[in-house]
Amino acid sequence: MGVIFNKIVCVDHTKLEVWAIEELQEYSKAEVDVYSDSPDSEKELLERIGEAEAIIVSWKTQIPKSVIEKCSQLKYIGMACSLYDDESANVALDFARSKGITVKGIFDYGDPGVIEFIISELIRLLHGFGENQWRKMPVELKDKKIGIIGLGTTGQLLAEAMLPLGVDVYYFSRSRKKDWEAKGLKYLSLSELLKTSEIISLHLPKNTELLGEQEFEAFGSGKILINTSLGLPFEEKAFVNWIKAEGNFAIFDGDGGASLSEATRGMSRVVSHQKSAGWSAETRRRLSKKVLENLKSYSA
Repeated sequence: MGVIFNKIVCVDHTKLEVWAIEELQEYSKAEVDVYSDSPDSEKELLERIGEAEAIIVSWKTQIPKSVIEKCSQLKYIGMACSLYDDESANVALDFARSKGITVKGIFDYGDPGVIEFIISELIRLLHGFGENQWRKMPVELKDKKIGIIGLGTTGQLLAEAMLPLGVDVYYFSRSRKKDWEAKGLKYLSLSELLKTSEIISLHLPKNTELLGEQEFEAFGSGKILINTSLGLPFEEKAFVNWIKAEGNFAIFDGDGGASLSEATRGMSRVVSHQKSAGWSAETRRRLSKKVLENLKSYSA
């Protein structure tokens, strides 16, 4: 089987399924500790970790240098969340690695549900199937100009879903994606994308802030903003000024709107859901499988 840890701890609500916890137990000498909430303090987090050699953590709990320093037994940190880069990670990656600790994250587990949420909410807003309607008359997605900011997995899946519907799809990303341009996407600079698009969908790593007053001014009025990123990729004050303009709407799922103030979430023409889009039964199954695969790979 390979490496067996003295103890494995799921330090917060990782959303691992029961069968995955049972499989984790095969790699832990002591009983696996499973917590269903986030620790209230660093002290509580340290108490949860104790002498464990391996921990599993969701994106909601920070594992900073100060915690890693005090966990001398720690050998493995499994992130039950996406690991894009050091800047957006909730684990002090460089320091962990300098201590010989392996850190592994996962990718591509909740994206299909996010795409279904975006399309569903857009159609409701365009046709007035809910409390709001974008324009005076119901309109179709066909021929609308949609700008995708961040063409990672989720952005690509959104583009793939929109193109067959006759949507004009534009994108802005840190790097050009020539293969997607060959499929029909058009690359624009951020300022041009904002001016051109009627609808923008944000798909950016956590701790990325891209839109401020200047960008919202370029985006203008009579537009729709969608955010399903973890956190806010924009200045909230600038967003509040923008949403007050005639005809502007915004759509957030539970993750995308979690960092908004209560006052902003309650504003007119802000469609904000408590439930996160990417947490279907299928998502939890994919997440559980990928977290286990990472740990098994390390063990082997």
